[in-house]
Amino acid sequence: MHVRHLQVSDFRSWELADLELEPGVSVLVGRNGQGKTNLVEAIGYVATLGSHRVATDAPLIRHGAQRAVVRAAVVNDDRELLVEIEITAGKANRARINRGPVPRPRDVLGILRTVLFAPEDLSLVRGDPSDRRRFLDEMLVLRAPRFAGVRSDYDRVLKQRSALLKTVKHSRSAELSTLDVWDGHLAKHGAELLAARMKLVRDMADHVTSAYAEVAPESRPALISYRSSVGELPEDKESIEDLLLAELDRVRRQEIERGVCLVGPHRDDLDLTLGDLPAKGYASHGESWSFALALRLGGYELMRVDGIEPVLVLDDVFAELDRGRRQQLAKVAAAAEQVLITAAVAEDVPDELSGARFEVHGGEVRRV
Repeated sequence: MHVRHLQVSDFRSWELADLELEPGVSVLVGRNGQGKTNLVEAIGYVATLGSHRVATDAPLIRHGAQRAVVRAAVVNDDRELLVEIEITAGKANRARINRGPVPRPRDVLGILRTVLFAPEDLSLVRGDPSDRRRFLDEMLVLRAPRFAGVRSDYDRVLKQRSALLKTVKHSRSAELSTLDVWDGHLAKHGAELLAARMKLVRDMADHVTSAYAEVAPESRPALISYRSSVGELPEDKESIEDLLLAELDRVRRQEIERGVCLVGPHRDDLDLTLGDLPAKGYASHGESWSFALALRLGGYELMRVDGIEPVLVLDDVFAELDRGRRQQLAKVAAAAEQVLITAAVAEDVPDELSGARFEVHGGEVRRV
């Protein structure tokens, strides 16, 4: 899988950028603020319909413009598809495949798969549980795009149920009956999401442990496990659904008093452990970086086991890594079908990753 051509208009700092790419390594070099990260961010958006830098779409639209457009020609097994996404402020986004409109933007998911490393990845170890939940859910969608719908359905139910909880403290029995209905919806969609997350963590765990051992061979072993707000979970969806319903019934009084939903996958976490201690709060800066790298590398290796060859995107990460971690990441990247790298100076990129070079400066990107 590789991106053959990228074009953006009114995306971030770019009024227009047009970039011909090829398999192998492509390095975008430019000083900070020149827009090189914006270009790989656009590629990541095609793959995930989200940004690794911001939580909403509004900042992606160039100041003064009404909408941004990203076009990517993606080649997979000798078949090329053109994906176009129009991001509009205050309105629903639109998408096309080979110039034809699709009913929903998420219908483009799965055409392009990427694994992205960025300085923001440190939050996977040191940040809030929401960062780790997002990592898991993005991996779910990359492996099986249908989970974008599962996550969307769960978020919709959670929003509706949370709004109802804020109104039922002094409610009539009819409104409590409505809460029963939303309990059922939340348990159903939550169980599907939980079962998928647990399977993902089981499938990825050994890959993460192995990747960490290679990146930080002198450190303690790294382990990952899923931690649910309702305790130990069964493996099948039906039993998880029953457990969620029972827990919702148990905490209903507390939820009504506080006006918040206390049960469900939105309150879970991915536990990261080094030896016998949690990585968050105990890992050094180098160990935290190693664990963040191991999570991304573990996801990358899992996708390759699935038969997917994702595009690797390395956004300004080599400047953050010491020599050993650079070499380990370069070894993995050199074997990928396509690697896109951004760097402030070319010297930050290991010699093993020789390939096409692009200069990003003054609102232009050109091959050198």
